[in-house]
Amino acid sequence: MTQQNYFDNNTFFNPFGLIIMILIMIPNIIYAIKCKENFVKLPQTKFWKMIETFEQIGRYGCFACMIFNIPGTYFGFTSKLSFVIYLIVNFILVFAYCIIWIFCFNKNNLFKAISLSVLPSVVFFLSGFLSRSVLLTIGAIIFAPCHILISVKSCKQN
Repeated sequence: MTQQNYFDNNTFFNPFGLIIMILIMIPNIIYAIKCKENFVKLPQTKFWKMIETFEQIGRYGCFACMIFNIPGTYFGFTSKLSFVIYLIVNFILVFAYCIIWIFCFNKNNLFKAISLSVLPSVVFFLSGFLSRSVLLTIGAIIFAPCHILISVKSCKQN
């Protein structure tokens, strides 16, 4: 009898992905509650509306695919090592994300804008790549450039 790997292609729920998402969302929720006045409206041009739409599609797609492994688009980790790399690297990236939030909470600078948009983008892409989740990888590819562009534009407007 062989032992089934928890993260093979038959597993629908990813508790580690849920934990990663919660850890990423906590500082964002706190910031949204405490610093409502810091949210910047993007220019209402067709270009920025399109970028914002693609960012939201990528964002919610990544959120969903971090937590749920969609059958037929998720093929699981290739080895225990790839799963361990997933856990360790994501822990480091999420830890760095939270530390940057702590030290840059009340700042509005390019470092904060870029690091707090690049780190979750890397988490999503790396998670999709290592878990062989096609939808998560595609979501990350859509989300990352749009999120980084919006973050940098919002920083420059202030």
